[in-house]
Amino acid sequence: MLNRKQITAWLIVVSGGLGCAVNVLAAPYIPADDAQVLERLRAQAGDPVIRELRALRTHLTEQPDDLPLATQLARRYIEYGRAEADPRYYGYAEAALKPWLDIADPPIAVLLLRATLRQARHDFSGALHDLSQILKIAPNDAQAWLTKASLEQVQGNYSEARKSCIKLLRLASELTTVACVSGVGSYTGQADKSYRLLQEVFAKYPQASSAERLWVLTSLAEIAARLGDAQAAESHFRQALQLKVRDSYLLGAYADFLLDQERPSEVITSLKDETRADGLLLRLTLAEQALNAANLDEHIESLRARFAASRLRGDTVHRREEARFTLYLLKQPQEALRLAQENWVVQREPADARILLEAAIAAKNKSAAQPVLDWLSRTRLEYIQLQGLKQNPLFSSIQGPGCCDARVAD
Repeated sequence: MLNRKQITAWLIVVSGGLGCAVNVLAAPYIPADDAQVLERLRAQAGDPVIRELRALRTHLTEQPDDLPLATQLARRYIEYGRAEADPRYYGYAEAALKPWLDIADPPIAVLLLRATLRQARHDFSGALHDLSQILKIAPNDAQAWLTKASLEQVQGNYSEARKSCIKLLRLASELTTVACVSGVGSYTGQADKSYRLLQEVFAKYPQASSAERLWVLTSLAEIAARLGDAQAAESHFRQALQLKVRDSYLLGAYADFLLDQERPSEVITSLKDETRADGLLLRLTLAEQALNAANLDEHIESLRARFAASRLRGDTVHRREEARFTLYLLKQPQEALRLAQENWVVQREPADARILLEAAIAAKNKSAAQPVLDWLSRTRLEYIQLQGLKQNPLFSSIQGPGCCDARVAD
């Protein structure tokens, strides 16, 4: 069984799942003016985390065969890359593990980290293969089950995700297990019950680490938002932000909530210095569009260049974001629908369903929405935004029963 410190460390790596798309390779952008500030880098020489990473890197250079040191460094790179939405650190993590990745049967610790890196690149089949290899050798590996549950949830495979969460019952803490199970339940017609259960268990753990609190509070906020309880969602988001733990997924989720609440000025305040990550720049630009802000055209062109470069590389990580960009900022519904459909083949989270339905409505293509509506009927997902989309006259003749019911938590 993992100890509390190990579980907490892994929560930082897997929390949030793939809700926040990872910019795996940096996209080129050529400024019009040499004096233009492209971004403000947070990774300063005096940053204690950077100092720690450099010290670990130096030690590994001196001891290149030290597997525990290599995995420690790789995990810290992944944590930092996720917090800062900086894809370079995923490459650094892979480089730290390279001597073991090149052998036929990498150690379990290396397989687990490779699965996480593959997950970040949307290589879900590769990641699941690594996890299967681990669980054949070590069926009680809680980290592997937690990562597997995250992957299965992102793909909309909720029955398998639930099974993976249940495996944690005797392997991890009660809070970790309930957070995992509640996440799945909130997507399968049990959102209110899952929300209440997670709240109840969370209250029993006032000593929970910052990583655990971040994960749980973000989950509670998103469930409340899907149920239409904006007051509760706001409270949970603010509590999560008050932890002062940098987390790009949290920033994106809160920005989406604020956009839905028609509060674009707050999005701009929150994200004005967060232009490195494509997903955060997209949300900033959507807020600027709502206010016709001065930087709107510049940011649209920056996103256009980034997505174009991503396509040239064959990078498919950003299809959801590109579909949203294409629909709302470029006003090209047919192309947005194509991107949303391609994304749906790979990733099936509520946000993926939403952009596909929005694009189908804009493109006036009701048949394109049928796979999503069928999926929503099977999962019984409760999501107030999807409920509104489902009522669109375009879908009046093709809706299945039981789709997208939203009940406000009382």
